[in-house]
Formats: sequence, C-alpha cells, structure tokens
Amino acid sequence: MNDSASHVPADAFAPVETLYEGRWLSLRKRGRWEYAERNHPGGAVIILAVTPQDKVLFVEQYRVSILQNTIEMPAGLVGDEPGLADEDALLAARRELEEETGWRCARVEFVHRGPSSSGMSTEMIAFVRAWGLEKVGPGGGDDTENIVVHEVPRREAGAWLFARAAEGYSIDPKLFAGLWFIEHGRG
Repeated sequence: MNDSASHVPADAFAPVETLYEGRWLSLRKRGRWEYAERNHPGGAVIILAVTPQDKVLFVEQYRVSILQNTIEMPAGLVGDEPGLADEDALLAARRELEEETGWRCARVEFVHRGPSSSGMSTEMIAFVRAWGLEKVGPGGGDDTENIVVHEVPRREAGAWLFARAAEGYSIDPKLFAGLWFIEHGRG
C-alpha cells in the first residue's frame, strides 16, 4: 500500500490566503501555491447524451477566457441557480441537458467524478450518463448563453471532433473521456 501522507508537501499545511473573491471563482494562495476555487461547492457536471438515433450531443459556444469557440458536451455548475443550493449532480444534469440542448432524459446515472484541473483548481466534475432522450425544445442555453447544438453519429464522433479542431475550434479533451465512458460505461 502506498503511504500517500509521506508525499504531502509542507505547503499543504500552510494557512489559506484569499487573493481575490468574485461571484463564481476565488483565487487562493496556500504556501507558494495559487489556485482557483469555485464559490459553489457542488462542482460541475458533464452530461453524456446519446439520442435514440445514436447521435452524441455536443454543444458549441464562445468562451471568453480563451477567446475561442469550443466544442464541449452539455455541462454546467451544480447548485449555482438561486434556490438550488442543495442540488446534486444528477438533478443538475437533467436541468442543464434540457436548457442547453432541448433534450429531456428519462433517467440519469452517475459515471465518474474527479478534478477538472487538479494543479490549478479545486473544482470537481461529475460525468453523468443521460438515458431515454426525448426532444422537447430548441436548446441554446439561458439568456446569458448562445449555444449551438450538434448531433453527431456516435461512430463518427472522434473524427468529427478532430475535424473541428482542424477548423480552429478548441476541443475540450474531456470529450474523449466522455466518449470512452459512453462506449465502456455502465448501462
């Protein structure tokens, strides 16, 4: 058994200093390490959604932080809406799927949870699989979003993502983990 306590740096025991606190994120410092912390402790959820026509749902949106259009899976913050502080990843997945894509699901299933970028953020993300999809609206996100929905045949999804990258889109690498979970996850 690996004794992970012997690998904990001394900085881990240093007091935390707040460098900046915004609406969604805070910048903290512990020892010599600076990192971002989500102000909503629920983390984020990524939804693995495949339509009855065997098409994977992707969303496209402009991300100001990288000044580029990105291709992602439907996703969102857990518990970030007023009155939803107790929301869990499964409820957030249902809400975000319909809001972003216009698809509703019959059930959701937890797949995996882990850090989004452990070297710079405390954010944890949960992959959730949506089952029994039904088209109920146009999608596109809320008033603050301008989301384009893409329905891509599952067998062509990897090639489609690389083609979008060649066109200049930013492709979230977590998409490839999501595709793997679709193929090899529970069900």
